[in-house]
Amino acid sequence: MTKAESCLWKYILRLKQTGFTFNRQRPVLNYIADFMCKDLKLIIEVDGYTHLIEEVIINDKIRQKDLENAGYRVIRFKDEEILKEIDFVKEKIIQIIKEVRH
Repeated sequence: MTKAESCLWKYILRLKQTGFTFNRQRPVLNYIADFMCKDLKLIIEVDGYTHLIEEVIINDKIRQKDLENAGYRVIRFKDEEILKEIDFVKEKIIQIIKEVRH
């Protein structure tokens, strides 16, 4: 796990601050999701510097489309967002959980 993924797990997802159980590194379709809540069909991806490479960007778009077509909601955060704005990330996740539940 990257430093950003570890922070997200340690300070938000593992502690169930969202009220839901998230698992890390879960297989979904032909992919591995960074974090997934099965009950909500919500996937959280953490994008590091490699996600700035054009080929990776294209693959991310294909992956996201496949997951969304299978009924999952996918949200993405950059490493910097998690490392520098963890409270914002937490609020964003909680907001999206509320949207998914309704």
